[in-house]
Amino acid sequence: MKVSIITPSFNQGRYIERTILSVLNQKRGFDLEYIVIDGGSTDETLSILKKYEHDLKWISEPDQGQSEALNKGLMHMATGEILGWLNSDDTYAEDALFHVVRAYENSPFQWCFGKCRIIDENDREIRKLITSYKIWRSRHYSYNSLIVQDFIPQPAVFFTKSAFKTIGELNNSNYTMDYDYWLRLGRLYTPRFIDQWLANFRWHSASKNGRFFGKSAYEALYTASRHAMHGKMRYVILHYVHYITLILLYTLEEALSERRKKKQS
Repeated sequence: MKVSIITPSFNQGRYIERTILSVLNQKRGFDLEYIVIDGGSTDETLSILKKYEHDLKWISEPDQGQSEALNKGLMHMATGEILGWLNSDDTYAEDALFHVVRAYENSPFQWCFGKCRIIDENDREIRKLITSYKIWRSRHYSYNSLIVQDFIPQPAVFFTKSAFKTIGELNNSNYTMDYDYWLRLGRLYTPRFIDQWLANFRWHSASKNGRFFGKSAYEALYTASRHAMHGKMRYVILHYVHYITLILLYTLEEALSERRKKKQS
């Protein structure tokens, strides 16, 4: 069995080597195809890619952003039966792909997801309470609950090539192309939850979610409303309540973080 992993990249030289190694170290009982689609980085990214070019495929050329890079890799370059993407600041957990392949071989699925830690710039785990909550939601998955909240961690999601061909390309949204894709997949297929640590999502000030959390949360609300079918608008209302709660919680968290920094200085 072959697994294809796509990494979209642009000026993430600070983190991308950790990302690359977390993928290349996954080789165990399956064929691995690793593809990096770089958008024309001007930092040390290209020198790092050249360092590992015997173990991965890569291209570097201007693009229109993350979605175009991913579609380029998934549509035209990936040849594996199972597909996934890992952003250039995130990492896979040890044996993540082995757990996915084993689960698929035991009982085939169209898509799956697992547990994902949140880490900081120095790979330290943070926001454990949020992680625990998302794991609880994952164990009680339903499509309606996914409309209420995007609790599925993107780095820990995998889907089959056949499912991708059926669903089609990712859309070109700024922040929620992944959430939109889960809702499109979920409408046709129920995902398998793999109760294993599969990935680490890096939260840092330079990331899209770190810098523009409010915009990301609003776009998720809009995405949920587009996918809500007749009779499900009450779930969009619940998503709105959740959206307001998140904004308040993250605003409070930022205020407390600034207070701690002032005390330390």
